[in-house]
Amino acid sequence: MTGTLYIVATPIGNLEDLTFRAARILAEVNVIAAEDTRHSRNLLRHYGISTPLISYYRERENSRAKELVARLLAGESIAIVSDAGTPGIADPGAALVRKARAAGIAVVPIPGASALTAAVSVAGFTSSEFLFLGFPPAKSGSRRKWLETLTIYPWPLVMYESPRRVADLLTDMLKLWGDRPAMLARELTKTFEETAQSTLSSLLGHDITLAQRGEYVVIVWPMVAPDKGGDDVDGLLRWYRDQGEVSLKDACHRLAADLNLPRTEIYQRALTIWREKDDL
Repeated sequence: MTGTLYIVATPIGNLEDLTFRAARILAEVNVIAAEDTRHSRNLLRHYGISTPLISYYRERENSRAKELVARLLAGESIAIVSDAGTPGIADPGAALVRKARAAGIAVVPIPGASALTAAVSVAGFTSSEFLFLGFPPAKSGSRRKWLETLTIYPWPLVMYESPRRVADLLTDMLKLWGDRPAMLARELTKTFEETAQSTLSSLLGHDITLAQRGEYVVIVWPMVAPDKGGDDVDGLLRWYRDQGEVSLKDACHRLAADLNLPRTEIYQRALTIWREKDDL
C-alpha cells in the first residue's frame, strides 16, 4: 500500500492557530517536509512533536519531490508544511502534489490559518468575489506590465508583498490605476498586527508602509464610477474617458462585465464618445 501525502496548514504567526487535526497528523506521519526545517522545528517543539524533518524549499522542489514520491510509494505517509499558511499557495508544494497525484497517491488537505482569508475577513467586502494574485513580480518593469493587465478587472484584487517592495508597489498602482480604495495588513495574528484601510495615496504616507518586518497582504478595490442613472452607458463611457487613466479598450471590457452587455455594442458607442473629445 502507498502512503498518504498531507498538505498541512501551519500558523501564520500565533502558534495557537494550529488545529488539533494538524497537530495529530504531524505527530503520526513518518516524515515532515518543511520549507525551512529550523522554522518548523520551533513549531514542533512547541507541541511536543518529534517527527523527523526533511527540507523542501523552492530551489530543490523538483528533485526533492521525486525523492518524496518514492517514499510515499514505499508506504510512508508524509506531511508537507511551509513557513506559514498553506503549502502550494504562494509557497512550495505544488510540484510534490502534481507528482504524487500522477503516481496515484492520495493527497489530503489539512486546512488552517491563512493570511489571505484573515485579511479578506476584515476588509468588509460587500460581495464574495475577489481575485487573489499571489506575489507581484519583483522587478519594477515587470511589475508595471503585470499591473497594466489587471486594470480591467471589476473585483477587489488581493496580493502578497514583502516589506521591502510594498511602497514601490503602491506607488506603481497609484500611477497606473489612480487613487483607488485599498487596505494593507501586516503581521497578522502576531504581536504587532496592524491593518490600515484608506486610499493608495493615503496609505503611501502611513507609517505601516515604513515597517521593514512582516509580509503584507495588499487589497485594492476597483475604481467605481459615479451613479449615472442605472444603465446610462454613454454617461459611464464619458466618465471613464474623462478620467484619463483608462483606455477605450479597458473601459469597454469593464462595462461589458459590469452591465452584462455585448462588448462589441459598447465598443461602437465608445468610439463615438471618444471622438467627441477629439472634436472639441
